[in-house]
Amino acid sequence: MNFKWVEHGSVTSVPGFRASGVTAGFKRSGAPDFAMIFSDAPANFAGAFTSCSFAAAPVQICRKRVLNSPFVRCAVINSGNANACTGKSGLADAERTCERAAVRLGIAADEVLVSSTGRIGVPMPMDTIANGIDLAVAALSPNGGETAALAIMTTDTQPKSVALTLEIGGKVVTLGAMTKGAGMINPEMKVPHATMLCYLTTDVAADNALLSEMMGRVAAGSFNRITVDGDMSTNDTFVIMANGRSGVRIEAGSPEAAAFEAAMLEVARRLAREMVMDGEGATKFVTVKISHAATEADARLCAEAVANSLLCKTAWFGGDPNWGRVVAALGYSGAKFDPDKADIFYDSIPVVKNGGDAGTTEAKLVGVVKQREFTVSVDLHDGDAEYWVWTCDVSYEYVKINADYHT
Repeated sequence: MNFKWVEHGSVTSVPGFRASGVTAGFKRSGAPDFAMIFSDAPANFAGAFTSCSFAAAPVQICRKRVLNSPFVRCAVINSGNANACTGKSGLADAERTCERAAVRLGIAADEVLVSSTGRIGVPMPMDTIANGIDLAVAALSPNGGETAALAIMTTDTQPKSVALTLEIGGKVVTLGAMTKGAGMINPEMKVPHATMLCYLTTDVAADNALLSEMMGRVAAGSFNRITVDGDMSTNDTFVIMANGRSGVRIEAGSPEAAAFEAAMLEVARRLAREMVMDGEGATKFVTVKISHAATEADARLCAEAVANSLLCKTAWFGGDPNWGRVVAALGYSGAKFDPDKADIFYDSIPVVKNGGDAGTTEAKLVGVVKQREFTVSVDLHDGDAEYWVWTCDVSYEYVKINADYHT
């Protein structure tokens, strides 16, 4: 597809959207910690959310919006408190957040989405929420996308936002997005039922059902293919808002819909990659690719076992090509395959042949795993199915970040 990336792209690169990022007071550092996205017109929307049983209050509210609201206008996002495992009072606080934002914006409460990220099990300080809403509404700007991306960060080292344009039906349409997430990343988002948060804006027109179908496929091919530490969050959220400002309407099964979905996938994959690159303490970006499996389920089991193996991830951090850890992960993955037929490569260099040592010198393998990026490829020689996952290493810094997170 002929996409054009927008320089300094963000959610407000899309006409008809405004955003802001302000300091409400959640973070002791005084850094921005409260964001808002606002559509000047009612926007069709869809969402995918964590499949964790302890889904946070904001996730529960957003699920309800997806099922019951025809349109939305606003998304409110705070960083510093997850509002998860907070019971009925947490749900009430999330609803009160939507209600206050709605009053300040002159819209209905069921047109407001809410997301939170941060510490679990702590009651939401509603005075801080109120302050954030008032400041965010006042700061809404068609140039506010980059500040909004900054305000939703937790342990991220940099904000993550992009935008692209493409031509559909002779008209230019735009997609913008922002995401956060560096740890507690192993989404398995369901539609409708990813900590990662992603908000995508666009100026196409499409009904909610079509957006939901697209989102399910896009999530499966992007955010659900990444892992930093194998831990799923209580708050994972992926939302698209479509305001129709471009005048381009897409219908299910049309070439225009296919082009738009391809653009969605491009945006989501770029942000998913940035999340793994920015994984807590990460020094390596690793693609784990399984090919010629009997089924995609088997390929996925293998890929995720290797990608989440602490022994593999710590070896990668140390630049150790210890392939025994890879075969062990494959072996306990639960996938069905013949180990005597398995071949493994680090980039294009053979590591394992027919289930045993391929004879490559350790010096050559060290040269691969010391790179910032490399691929672990496994050929099972057992069928036509394949699957890939993006992952990273585990370093001393990851342990430090998460040992000190509470304090």
